[in-house]
Amino acid sequence: MEGSVIDAVTLGGSVAAPDFSMMSLFWRADWIVKSVIILLLLASVWCWAIIFEKLTSLKKLNKQADVFEKSFWSGQSLDAIFDSMGNQPKDPMGAVFISAMREWRRAAEKGSVGTVLANTSLSERIERVMHITVAREMDRVERYMTFLASTGSTAPFVGLFGTVWGIMNSFQSIAVSKNTSLAVVAPGIAEALFATALGLLAAIPAVLAYNKISRDLERYTSRLDGFAVEFSAILSRQMEDKV
Repeated sequence: MEGSVIDAVTLGGSVAAPDFSMMSLFWRADWIVKSVIILLLLASVWCWAIIFEKLTSLKKLNKQADVFEKSFWSGQSLDAIFDSMGNQPKDPMGAVFISAMREWRRAAEKGSVGTVLANTSLSERIERVMHITVAREMDRVERYMTFLASTGSTAPFVGLFGTVWGIMNSFQSIAVSKNTSLAVVAPGIAEALFATALGLLAAIPAVLAYNKISRDLERYTSRLDGFAVEFSAILSRQMEDKV
């Protein structure tokens, strides 16, 4: 009797506990759950790449805007600034300036600056050109922001899909083995919850970064719009001086 008790204890202790490390959970998971995990990991990596690129890019753009505004308000003539920049603007604010100056010079070369009617038409064209340039440049700067928003809103549901699928597999294991012990269902449930955790891991940084970067982009857009309004007013005054 005593020997049988010892054998039972020894046998129970010899059964290895399930490995719940991340790699073990991944390799034991169903192929659909594996696909969900891989998809979420790739989305998370891509989101972090976008976040780093956007934060770095916005910091650089604001510095370039500071340099341009310092040059613009330094007292140099508009033609001198335009000639020094050439046809290759380094930042969106420079692109707005160049687009307006091209329209201004084109009108000046045609001699269509001086009359009230011509000045009104030119002023409208310059404003339209600057508005289009701001929109085009911001489209380029805001590229991939949709991916951040999509990941933030859909990643938890993708992870939840993997969780539901994993739990379904756990219930199927119970039905096949006819054993409701925790040891039977624990690995499958752990794999399923791992997918949910990865979904949140991808979604939370994406949402936080999207909100911050969106606010920074709005401030930068307002800065471009403000410059366009000021520059349009400067050109309007020069047109009035020639009437």
